[in-house]
Amino acid sequence: MKSMLPLLLAAAGAAAGPCDLYVAGGTPCVAAHSLVRALYDVYGGPLYQVQRSSDNMTIDIPLLAPGGFANSAVQDAFCVATDCEVTRIYDQSPSGNHLGKAPGGGIAPLPDKGVNASKHRITVGGHPVYGAYFEGKMGYRNDTTTGVATGDEPETLYAVFDGTVFNAKCCFDYGNAETDNNDHGAGAMEAIYWGNASGFSHGAGAGPWVMADLENGLWAGNTSLNTGSPSIVDEAYVTAVVRGGSNNTFGLRAGNAQAGPLDVLFEGTRPVHYNPMRKQGAIILGIGGDNSDGGIGVFYEGAMTAGLASDSVDAAVHANIQAAGYGK
Repeated sequence: MKSMLPLLLAAAGAAAGPCDLYVAGGTPCVAAHSLVRALYDVYGGPLYQVQRSSDNMTIDIPLLAPGGFANSAVQDAFCVATDCEVTRIYDQSPSGNHLGKAPGGGIAPLPDKGVNASKHRITVGGHPVYGAYFEGKMGYRNDTTTGVATGDEPETLYAVFDGTVFNAKCCFDYGNAETDNNDHGAGAMEAIYWGNASGFSHGAGAGPWVMADLENGLWAGNTSLNTGSPSIVDEAYVTAVVRGGSNNTFGLRAGNAQAGPLDVLFEGTRPVHYNPMRKQGAIILGIGGDNSDGGIGVFYEGAMTAGLASDSVDAAVHANIQAAGYGK
C-alpha cells in the first residue's frame, strides 16, 4: 500500500487535496464540503455562507488563496458584535451539490437550524478556522443531487470530525440518504456515523465509534458486536471512512487525523437485509435520513466519490489530512 502513495501524489500534484487524490485514483469526488480548507489544489471558490442575526445579511467565506485555507477574518469582521449562522456549505466538486439547512422530515417535522458559525474555532496548518458544531436540531441537506451513488452503486465517503464531541442520539451523519426526508427502510442510506449509540450494532467498549448508517441500523460491522472496532478515545480529530461497495460488501476505516495509520475496522459482507442496497442519493450532514436531529458533533471536512476508492487512495487521503495540520 505505502509504495503506491508517491505515485498517487505525483499523479495528483505536489499540492494535492483529497479530491485530487480521488481523481488520480479513478474515483472522482461528487461532493466535497469543508469549512476549513480547499479539497482540490485549484479550488478558489467560497467554502460556506453565514448569515448574521442583526440584519439578516449574508456573506460567503472565501479562501486565503486557491487550494488554501478559509479566510476566517472575513467571518470575524462580518459577525462582530452579533451572532452568525452557517446557512450554506458549498460543494467544491464540479457536481454543485451544495448543502442548505435541512427541511423537516419524518421524525423531526420542523426545519433544522444552522450551526453557530463562531462557536468552534481551531487552528489548522497555522491558520485560524471554524468547524461546524452541531448541538441538536441542526442539520444540512440536499435532496436533488447530481452524480451521487444510487441503488447498489459503489462509493467512498470520508469525513474529519472532532474526536471529543458526540452523543448516543440519532444521528450525527454525513453521507447518502433518502430524497424525501423519510425512512425508506434498510439499505436506503449509506452515511458515516460518529457517536456512541449502541442500539443496533457497536464496537468494543463504550464508544464512540465510527459506524455506517445504512438506515434502520447503525452498523460497526455486520453483527450486533464488532470487537475489531475499538472505542476511539483520546483523539482530538478523527478521520472516518465508509467504503460502500456493490455486490454485498462494505468497509469501515478510522484513524487519528493528526498522526498514525488509517485502521481497518471492518471489511466484509453487509448485514442481513442490506443486499442489495437501495441508496437514493441525497446528501445529509448532522442528521439522519428521516431528519432525526438529536445527534451532536463537529464536522470539518468530507467528501463522497463516484466508485469505490482503493485502499491506497484511502491511505493517501488520510495522510493528506494529517499533513493539513489539524490542531497545529
